Amino acid sequence: MTRSTGKSKVKSTFREYAEAVLVALVLALFIRSFLVQAFKIPSGSMIPTLLVGDHILVNKLTFGPQIPFTHWRIFSYNKPQRGDVVVFLEPVERQRDFIKRVIGLPGETLAVVNRQVYINDVPLDEGAYAHFDNPYPVRGLDNFGPIRIPDDCYFMMGDNRENSSDSRVWGPVPFELIKGKAILIYWSWDGGHRKVRWSRIGDLIH
Repeated sequence: MTRSTGKSKVKSTFREYAEAVLVALVLALFIRSFLVQAFKIPSGSMIPTLLVGDHILVNKLTFGPQIPFTHWRIFSYNKPQRGDVVVFLEPVERQRDFIKRVIGLPGETLAVVNRQVYINDVPLDEGAYAHFDNPYPVRGLDNFGPIRIPDDCYFMMGDNRENSSDSRVWGPVPFELIKGKAILIYWSWDGGHRKVRWSRIGDLIH
């Protein structure tokens, strides 16, 4: 084998690897942008539904695929429903992803009175997910509003009501900032006890 032939084979092998890496990157970008994305839960604002150290999958097709690196949706065939757990871009600085539960819908009037949420003056039944672990009132969180939720915006609240920065602090979230619906816990790590929470793996998120 001549030296030129050897160099040609090296170049060919390098090109094949480069093409494989490029295809993998494009495929990963496509999946992350249009199909599903993984998130790690960093705080306790959604306890007991989600715990610190839970790793979840978010369905990005639920509300319509977005053009990568923008907030523009190619099309939208579903809108968030009350009770959905969703991931969205925090609406003030727009630099971090948050996960909360949809409580108020566009056009509704929402108020919180002594921890009870009212939608259009009707008490909302949240017994399945709202969590309170502080017997004392929390200023600014236990009482709020009333406000009218703007068109195409959603009022988000954490299930751990007294330990959540949510729409009571920074207002309703525009639909364009919502990335997808949380669907599944695929991994859960208890950092405090340094062990896997096997019982949570595979749990659907409701």
